[in-house]
Amino acid sequence: MLPMDALSSALAVLTAMITPAVLMSACGTMILSTSTRLGRVVDRVRSLSDRLEEIAHSTEEVELLSERRAVIFNQLDKLTSRARLLQRCMTVFYIALGTFVLTSVSIGVVAATGGANYNWVPVVFALLGACFLFYGSILLIFEARLALSTIHAEMDFIWRLSQHLAPAELVEKHRPRRIHFRRHQAP
Repeated sequence: MLPMDALSSALAVLTAMITPAVLMSACGTMILSTSTRLGRVVDRVRSLSDRLEEIAHSTEEVELLSERRAVIFNQLDKLTSRARLLQRCMTVFYIALGTFVLTSVSIGVVAATGGANYNWVPVVFALLGACFLFYGSILLIFEARLALSTIHAEMDFIWRLSQHLAPAELVEKHRPRRIHFRRHQAP
């Protein structure tokens, strides 16, 4: 049986090792979420690419053809930027995950070796991991804003197309409702 001091010391080490485990779980959640977002971007790129090819090979007249092409091109450009941001986010989250694993291991090593002079090592790794997690979160904010701008651009085009295709009396009756933080010109 362990003496009381040894038991409380062992419990303190195990308790200290649990904190990085919680942050590892947070990193895993962020990785999963980011991976899902990246998959959706890839699916959207494939869809727009197919639509662009259909328009290019179509012999029938398409409403607002040049504007459709421009919208698709702009969407593909923004989706490329989003995919790159999401890939960078995933890399940063994996680095954070590895850093938190290293934090947990270093806590165990410092405790097992009795290296009182090296108590700062796990703290440095934990802070580094937290910085990576924070940086990845900031990147996701930029990606979310970019995603929102693509939605706004697509909805603006759909509104213009519906005005072009709908009967004039219906267009006069309905005006777009804009709830944006930036100013738009009236269509």
